[in-house]
Amino acid sequence: MKKILVTGALGQIGSELTEQLRSTYGEDNIIASDIRRPENPSGIFEEIDVTKEKEIYEISKKYKVDTIIHLAALLSAKAEAFPKVAWEINMGGLVNALEAAKQLDLKFFTPSSIGAFGPSTPKDNTPQDTLQRPTTMYGVNKVAGELLCDYYFSRFGVDTRGVRFPGLISYVTAPGGGTTDYAVEVYYEAIRKGTYTSYIAQGTHMDMMYMPDALNAIIQLMEADPDRLKHRNAFNITAMSAAPEHFAASICKQIPDFEMDYQVDPVRQGIAESWPDSINADAAKEEWGFEAAYDIDSMTIDMLKKIREKLKKNSA
Repeated sequence: MKKILVTGALGQIGSELTEQLRSTYGEDNIIASDIRRPENPSGIFEEIDVTKEKEIYEISKKYKVDTIIHLAALLSAKAEAFPKVAWEINMGGLVNALEAAKQLDLKFFTPSSIGAFGPSTPKDNTPQDTLQRPTTMYGVNKVAGELLCDYYFSRFGVDTRGVRFPGLISYVTAPGGGTTDYAVEVYYEAIRKGTYTSYIAQGTHMDMMYMPDALNAIIQLMEADPDRLKHRNAFNITAMSAAPEHFAASICKQIPDFEMDYQVDPVRQGIAESWPDSINADAAKEEWGFEAAYDIDSMTIDMLKKIREKLKKNSA
């Protein structure tokens, strides 16, 4: 990668990935884009509506990019609330981005998710290649997206790559409508109130990952030798399998008086129960050397430290 267009650059992943890419590849080599322009954008920024067929193509051509990292999407809980809009953004945007990559001969990354699995998928140590019959619009979008990326590689030779992200935890951006967002909210509430009411039930395991590991995984996969990639798209990656009480226990090691209770949201709980309890990431480890650096306790220490710094800065 030398010159990169990032769609959805104002989202949870995009906002942090854009900064890391700029520090790695140079500020002038990263073109951030989203459907709206921030008040004071740093670096190069372009407004792109990914549902408009030519916009991704035109910006990619304008800046002579060699890579598209396509992150623009509606997340799981919002997609369930607005399924038709989710299809238009998640699938319409993806095929438009793939078309630009095909026409301009670009490398291409887009993330899938553990949401691509469903209730009939094996829940423990979920294999890389397994049954995928999701029961949510977000999951349907992700399975279709995985197949579409495979198709553009096999049919047109587009260098498509991707991972199945677990729940991502970050202190930088506010939660954006995902089922696993409780794992971000709990840290803020632990500092602000010392308590948290979880909308996900006790004992509900889901795979999670700290954002620095997720960003490194994207760059590592995109820089990997293509000859090593047997799967190419939708690599399982994970750092930890955790339920709400595990986050509470980890936080209590740092904030002993912290307490968690539960008020379950049936919609998000239903989505969570359709996903695996733990997934197998052996293919990513073997084909491009994936390895997570953070476990739940090291992540908790860093999250609490960074959130305290952020809240102090914002209140100054």
